[in-house]
Amino acid sequence: MSFDIKSLVAERFGENYELHTQYLNRTLVSVLRTIGFDKCYARAEGCYLYDKAGNDYLDFLSGYGVYGIGRNHPVLKQTIKDTLDLDLSNMVQMDCALLSGLLGEGIAKITGADRDSCFFGNSGTEVNEAAIKFARASTGRNKMLSLKGSYHGLSYGSLSLTQNTNFQDGFGELLPGVDYVALGDIAALETALAKKDVAGFIVEPVQGKGVHFPGVGGIAPNYYQQAQALCRKYGTLFICDEVQCGLGRAGKMFAYEHWDLDPDIVTMAKTLSGGFVPVGAIVTRRPVYQGVFSNMKRCVVHSSTFGRNNLAMACGLATLRVLEEEKLVERSAQRGEQLMARLRELAKKHEMIKEVRGKGCMIAIEFQKPSSLLLRMAWKIFDNVDKGLFPEMIVHGLMAEHRILTQVAGHNMDVIKILPPYTIGDREIDRFVDALDKVLDECGSPVGPMWTFGANLARHAFAVKNGKK
Repeated sequence: MSFDIKSLVAERFGENYELHTQYLNRTLVSVLRTIGFDKCYARAEGCYLYDKAGNDYLDFLSGYGVYGIGRNHPVLKQTIKDTLDLDLSNMVQMDCALLSGLLGEGIAKITGADRDSCFFGNSGTEVNEAAIKFARASTGRNKMLSLKGSYHGLSYGSLSLTQNTNFQDGFGELLPGVDYVALGDIAALETALAKKDVAGFIVEPVQGKGVHFPGVGGIAPNYYQQAQALCRKYGTLFICDEVQCGLGRAGKMFAYEHWDLDPDIVTMAKTLSGGFVPVGAIVTRRPVYQGVFSNMKRCVVHSSTFGRNNLAMACGLATLRVLEEEKLVERSAQRGEQLMARLRELAKKHEMIKEVRGKGCMIAIEFQKPSSLLLRMAWKIFDNVDKGLFPEMIVHGLMAEHRILTQVAGHNMDVIKILPPYTIGDREIDRFVDALDKVLDECGSPVGPMWTFGANLARHAFAVKNGKK
């Protein structure tokens, strides 16, 4: 008896959305069909996805930031093949495997200072859960603090730190002892920390939802340095969630380097996987680590069955090597600045572009009401139905007319976020900027195809909002 995955894929290709409607998330299928994202991709390489007809789709979504080094990188593919050929023992559990030790060494080198103690999980939310436990165990405190508008994951602890009712509603009581402060409000932060009962203050140095950070939007450039100093003063651990913005995404190996920070705990995932085998990591100082694994009876008090599996560790090692040898962190910074400069030039032509902001290849384009009376009326109608419908129109136009994947940056905001692979070049930048220019040109007429799509989207949103769908 044999199993032939190639034959199975060839035989069933194209059934994707029917299968998901029947056996997985049919609501997601409905959304994808509504916005024109119901494509079947046959293969992927670098910055592109391809359908069966060979049409290319420029990927400025990168699996929500996973594909920093591009899709199906040959070094990662070869690493997986080589690891399988070794026939290594795997997940013995009662042993200390070589590859996890090597990846721990590699991560300690790139985080620097005395952060030399790693724990491996399978995802960003899992390592953020670990950060909560590590902070509580090492400080003996129960409370956690995060920023308003943050996103740290969707398992219960991480969800509790995620100050967003769109994700929290409907799931009952969350983790107690969690509070939020506004990004930039240093007085509120000190008030919260001065009670000396907060175990950890967790921040995304560059926030995923909306791409906010100190130095833009009226936020003091030195906010993070002040926050870190307050954490030191009051005995709270300063935690940097680098799950999305880390490992080159924000133009530095870690986004906290933009502010010369020295966090007590760093979490990471996404790019670390190379896009193949899920892996997340938490790295911290040895005293914090030993606050969890404090004696022999507690040697496995926190664990993850698949967290140190060989394929994940091998992919993590290969990704770090690719980032270094191909100078992709530097490329992310360079290409990101080039792309933002082009977009800011485009903003001079299109008044609907309010602001372009970002770090490296993590960029937000924020839109605003047009001055034209007819367009302002159309905008207001959509805004009343569901704030954020306008950027959804842009996302649809980029896909429908130009085969470019992007995403809305968050709920209730007129922002799209672009997360291209760090490997983008002039060709990809030109294609994106030219496409956005054309889509915004089409938005200049309130009776054009973009607004027609928007009206259909608004009707759908209204029906859902009022329980008619």
